[in-house]
Amino acid sequence: MRFGFVVPYADARDFASIAALGEEHGWDGVFTWEAVYGVYAWASLAAAAMTTTRVTLGTLLTPAARCKPWDLASAAGTVGRLSGGRVVMSVGLGAVHPGWTAFEADEGRRVRAEKLDECLDIYAGLLAGQPFGYEGKHYTVRPTDFASPPVAERPPVWVVGVYQPGRERQPSLDRAARWDGLLPGIMDNGKQRHVRNPDELADVVGRVLARRSGGQFDVVAEADSYGEFLQLDPPTPGAWADAGATWWMESWWTLQGDASGQAELRRRVAAGPPSVG
Repeated sequence: MRFGFVVPYADARDFASIAALGEEHGWDGVFTWEAVYGVYAWASLAAAAMTTTRVTLGTLLTPAARCKPWDLASAAGTVGRLSGGRVVMSVGLGAVHPGWTAFEADEGRRVRAEKLDECLDIYAGLLAGQPFGYEGKHYTVRPTDFASPPVAERPPVWVVGVYQPGRERQPSLDRAARWDGLLPGIMDNGKQRHVRNPDELADVVGRVLARRSGGQFDVVAEADSYGEFLQLDPPTPGAWADAGATWWMESWWTLQGDASGQAELRRRVAAGPPSVG
């Protein structure tokens, strides 16, 4: 079990400082999130790559369905090389909210799912090196050697996988199984929610692993040891590790972006990760 945390609010300089603090106090990963407009996540991660040497750096998450695949491959590849291969990208369809629709109309869940799949295919193809071409419904790529960056190991992709009880087709789980990690969820009465206990986690993980042919695969248990954003049962990591989680991810989304919220964030980071229990 590895331990990470998501920084809810910080500019790039503060994020780099918080990442260094996390590394100093025994955390294994420091994550940010990607907005349509605001602090650019990959600039924050690049800054943190220069202040740390060990911790994994990543997004939780990137709404890849609204990203240009080549932009995403450029950003992740650049930070991956800069950090010496310590980058992870988490992706999903994205939660449509006013901070998104203020700039872009929602194209609908089906189109977002199509774009997400094509985006990830192109992301992986470009980072594998040239020549690479792609013909999709939404994107077309032709091989080119113009200013092509050096090939680096592709940053792993963790994918939101939502189990929908009662449905024969599970496209979200199929997608997660094709990549490198799982952010598990359950569709409950038409609404997506987090898994609430290790039994639910084990069920979703088992369904995804049954769709895989093997290889390294990470599973994220999103948590909040302070019980403000999420309340898990049990609230300690041990049982979740037994159910298949490889990462315990503290998600302190209730913290504010003001000075008091930043002070509390740093206090929690300095306290170190929770014990397995």
